[in-house]
Parts: sequence; structure tokens; C-alpha cells
Amino acid sequence: MALHLKTLGIRSLSAAVFVILLVGSVMCNYFSFTLFFFVVSMIGLHEFYKIAEKLGAQPYKVIGFVSGILTYIVFLNIGFLAYLVVIKPILTPLPFIMPFIIFAVALFSKRANPIQNALFTIAGIIYAVLPFALLHNIQSFNEELFSKRIMGIIFLIWSNDTFAYLGGSLFGKHKMIPRISPGKTWEGTIFGILMTVGVSFLIQKFWIKSDEVLWIIFGVSVPILATIGDLVESMLKRQAGIKDSGNIMPGHGGILDRFDSLIFVSPFVFVILTVYDINRFLFS
Repeated sequence: MALHLKTLGIRSLSAAVFVILLVGSVMCNYFSFTLFFFVVSMIGLHEFYKIAEKLGAQPYKVIGFVSGILTYIVFLNIGFLAYLVVIKPILTPLPFIMPFIIFAVALFSKRANPIQNALFTIAGIIYAVLPFALLHNIQSFNEELFSKRIMGIIFLIWSNDTFAYLGGSLFGKHKMIPRISPGKTWEGTIFGILMTVGVSFLIQKFWIKSDEVLWIIFGVSVPILATIGDLVESMLKRQAGIKDSGNIMPGHGGILDRFDSLIFVSPFVFVILTVYDINRFLFS
């Protein structure tokens, strides 16, 4: 029993530190938000390349990390740092040609399976860096609403995780995709989605206080996308034969384990918000 209590204590402390860092970074200012998710994306990229190695690939890590950093910088708000106004126009085209540079590196590489290595190198940037970079564009014309939107999305993800677990524990009978995630059930997933729709109404009414239609859309789409993101990461780990993507968070695994849902949610939310804000701007 003592061992279980110790494990629970470590998991609880680790989770508390994670939540404080995440919420504090998002709500404090743009600099803290940018720094936090830059670190997250770089650690996530490192974890992805370790998984790729477990799958038999040998990613070109140096060019991969350079490409990841450039990709992240391109999405920064140019008002964030004065020098970005000067260098961003120069850097902006680079991420688009980096995949071709990576293939050129593969061409002259002496490693086995160069095409596989190049594809995993590019996939790491797409999976572990681009979603966090896109968070910089999930914003309105109002800085306060930017932070609230990000946290609102994260609250919906947490809500879905919590209620899906509770629903699965209480009502779960039918396994969803047992070969990927034996613990996920259809009953738990549906319960998580339904409860998260309700949470989205509360977020809109008491936290955002605007964009009612948008948060109805988020209430339905975010839990579905978050569930898929969790399953995709589980598929990666199961194929690689590992339990966790890393060990940076005691009792919780790695960065990809903690952000698997947000990784999948972010690109779709970016598209939804972009279309919504354009329509609101044009027809307001």
C-alpha cells in the first residue's frame, strides 16, 4: 500500500507542476506562452525521433531540429520581438523548402533506408512541431481572447479525458479499438463527448462570454479530435513497442503522452478559427 501511495503522490505532484506551468505560461503573457510551447515542441520532436529509431529508422536529427525551429519561428507574431520584423520575411519561405533539403541530405547519406529516414525526419516536424506552432495563429484580434481561447480548448481536452475515463469505468463494455488501446470503450468515449459539449456551454457563458456558435462547434469537434489524437499516439507507441514516449513527467510519461490530444486538435481548431474569424470580419 505504501508503494501505491508513493506512486500516487509522485503522479499528483507531477500533474500539479504540469498544470501550473501550462496555465501560467498561457495566461501570463505572449513571451511565456511562446517559450513554453517552443520547449514542448523541441522535446516532443526529440521523443518522436526516439520512437522513429525504435521503428527502425534513423532520422536526420540535426536538419530536423533546424527545420523544427524555423517552422516554429515562422508562426510567431512579428510584434513579439522587434528583430522578427526584419528576419521573418527571410525565414518564412525556408520551412517550405526544408523537406526538399532533407531529401537532398538523404540522397548523399550513407545510412541504410534513406527514404524512410527522410520521411520520419519530416513527419517529426509535422507531428511534434507544427501543431504547437499553429497555436500562435489560434487568436482573435484581441490578446485577452487569445489566451482564453487556448485555455478553453485545453479545458475541453481535459474534460473529455476525465469524463471518458469515468464513463468507461462506470459503463464501458464495448472496446473501441482493442488492438491499439485496450482500455478505451465506446461508452466512455460517447460519455466524454456528451459531457464536454456541456462543458463548452459553461466555458462560453462564464469564461469566453462571446462566440456562442463557435464554442458549440468546439464542444462537438474537440473531444472527437482529442480521442483520435490519443489513439494515434497509442498506435505509434504500440508499434514501437514502448509504454511511454519519454519520462520527463514522473508517473505520466513524456511530452507526446501529455499533448497527444492537443497535437491532433490544434490544426483543425486553427482551420475552424481562421474561417470563423474571416467570416466575422467580413460580415460584421
